[in-house]
Amino acid sequence: MPLVTITVRKPKPSRFKTTVLDAVHAALVSSGVPLTDKFQRVIELDADDFCFDPSYPDLKTERTNDFVLIEILWSVGRSVKVKKKFLEALMKILADAGFDTEHVMVCFKETSWENWSFGGGRLLHT
Repeated sequence: MPLVTITVRKPKPSRFKTTVLDAVHAALVSSGVPLTDKFQRVIELDADDFCFDPSYPDLKTERTNDFVLIEILWSVGRSVKVKKKFLEALMKILADAGFDTEHVMVCFKETSWENWSFGGGRLLHT
């Protein structure tokens, strides 16, 4: 179960956020995540609350206020091959939607299976 958090600077129109969320979900599904496994949130912050370097480490174009930070918390065990497949799909979808993919940063965070309770306090993977 990936838990997706998208962080952007205010203000962003609904269409911007929906496009990113839908792209992330489509890329997750293409890398093996079930279609119904969709848990996502968007955090919009003022510029004072969301700082980033415009070019680190060696971007082709400088980041703008449309910079998107995507954090994916998922269970440990996905290979580098799966992560690369996800990134390739995501960047293609976003580029096709008109996003500059140089302004999209993705961070994978992994946790062990026993750290998920999907509801009712049940630990399904213990």
